[in-house]
Amino acid sequence: MDKKFVKLVLSALFAALVCVATMMIKVPTLATNGYVNIGDTIVLLSAWLIGGVYGGLAAGIGSALADLISGYGTYVPGTFVIKFLMAVAAYLIFTAMKKAKLNQVLAYIFSGIVAEIIMVGGYFLYESTVLGYGLGAAPSVVSNFIQGITCLVLGYIAILILESTKAVKIVKKFI
Repeated sequence: MDKKFVKLVLSALFAALVCVATMMIKVPTLATNGYVNIGDTIVLLSAWLIGGVYGGLAAGIGSALADLISGYGTYVPGTFVIKFLMAVAAYLIFTAMKKAKLNQVLAYIFSGIVAEIIMVGGYFLYESTVLGYGLGAAPSVVSNFIQGITCLVLGYIAILILESTKAVKIVKKFI
């Protein structure tokens, strides 16, 4: 089976999962008209399972599509870039730590923390500059931080479950 085709199919599947997870629970944030969600759980899984550009595209497209469908059109370009960068950074850090034979638990956690810092900082920059909220974007930092911690915990639990069922090995065999 062609590995690029499998990665493309997995990316489409993960983009759909990111979109659904993002839209499933939406809690409005203070001041910026954004919302907190659990989509980053799947963003992290796309980084850890698919990786690279394919995982980044799954994260970016799925998250941006959720914003578009949910009526947050002004967030679509920012969301795409932020989620793409999150997934690619998490993948690169996780891969580097794994190659260095560092503890895999630390690799998941550290790569996830960096990804969530990109999310929090990325949305603050996007909202304060592109959307023009200025320092009015500051309250969303707290909401995004809570989202980041929540999704990191959920993502880590999900990857542990997937590893215990050997699903990760099966996916990795094909990509």
